[in-house]
Amino acid sequence: MSTPEDIVRSLREALEYSPDNVPLRRHLAETLLGHGRPDEAAEEYRRMLIDAPQDAGLQLALARAYFQAGKLTQSLVVVEELMKADAPAAGVLALFARLLYQRGEVERAVRQYRAAVSQDAAVADDAFAQQLGIDQGEADDEEVVDGRVRVSAAYDDEEATVDAERPKINFGDVGGMDAVKEDIRLKIILPLEQPELFKAYGKTAGGGILLYGPPGCGKTHLARATAGEIKANFLSVGINDVLDMWLGNSERNLHVVFEQARRLRPCVLFFDEIDALGASRADMRHTGGRHLINQFLAELDGVKASNEGVLILGATNAPWHLDNAFRRPGRFDRIVFVPPPDTEAREAILRILCRDKPTAEIDFAAVAKKTPDFSGADLKAVVEGGIEAKLRAALRGGGIQPLGTRDLVDAAKSLKPTTKEWFASARNYALYSNQGGTYDDILKYLKM
Repeated sequence: MSTPEDIVRSLREALEYSPDNVPLRRHLAETLLGHGRPDEAAEEYRRMLIDAPQDAGLQLALARAYFQAGKLTQSLVVVEELMKADAPAAGVLALFARLLYQRGEVERAVRQYRAAVSQDAAVADDAFAQQLGIDQGEADDEEVVDGRVRVSAAYDDEEATVDAERPKINFGDVGGMDAVKEDIRLKIILPLEQPELFKAYGKTAGGGILLYGPPGCGKTHLARATAGEIKANFLSVGINDVLDMWLGNSERNLHVVFEQARRLRPCVLFFDEIDALGASRADMRHTGGRHLINQFLAELDGVKASNEGVLILGATNAPWHLDNAFRRPGRFDRIVFVPPPDTEAREAILRILCRDKPTAEIDFAAVAKKTPDFSGADLKAVVEGGIEAKLRAALRGGGIQPLGTRDLVDAAKSLKPTTKEWFASARNYALYSNQGGTYDDILKYLKM
């Protein structure tokens, strides 16, 4: 009986002989998505969209793959484009509802979900409807406002927390990014190592840095390495750790996370996809999201408790969606662009990725030159592709065969840098919505 891996392998081998076979590639992408491999599925959908960029079905499939991979910002970018159609498909409306729910915009999510189901009952999802609170037909009309009133009767006594880590990696495990490391060193590390010097100038250990740039370029890895560099605790907070369907609970969850970080100081508190928690209030139509942002700002300011020793890092792929109030002094007052790695950084990343793997003499510099604009995640895909080729060869010929330069170069040829999509969107913001020069680093990178 064939396993999912056997099916995927067969489809990939068939595509090697017929790379332009769109139905076959679509079948591979759907198979990958159905077996919990959304990143690989997204790569296949992106390849197909190169030749058919206006194919709404492929765009929706790509957005679903992003959503399943937890890349909500990328998924939302695609869906927002599809929503501009005169009559968006039911599948688009349904996915948009899920994205809105993840952002805490429950009322808008309810409206979009109802519109999707009324257009096509096949997209109905009882579990999601229950999350939205619209499955209670017996509820009193006065209790229903686009779904039942989302107010919890009481808080649980048990505090909601995120898992604390003590990372073993440090800056030596992060390839390149020297300028970014220097910013973090000045803002975060040196105040801890030389507290007396900084106190003499009225500076304390703490504060925030916002990291932004294309996905897959190492923002999360860098944040974890920062904690390892100073041997601090590390709390990684995702939107699911904070957002709650009941009014008031999201603010409480956020407060609990900050209190946990204060108890564990020195602590690096890292918010991934921070734009989902701190979206611009000007774009909001409901008060729940505004309350959460106000709570976030109060926690950053340390209104009721000092944040000294709490080092706050935020990461986003879409800083232009973040409320401007987050960028005021004392909050995320350092906005740091994390670009795709340059040639030297790519070489360093490849060396790290190939560490502890059976390798021959690899010319990492040559491979780095063949991978312009590749992100760290793209380079990982290159190494994985080379390893898969060697595994197939080993299964045919027997014995472990070392990974070589040609294997990595051949794998790189089959991939395209994912960062180009991000820069296509970021370029417009840098050109036309760049008050105060916030995005000058993007223009500099693009040599504009």
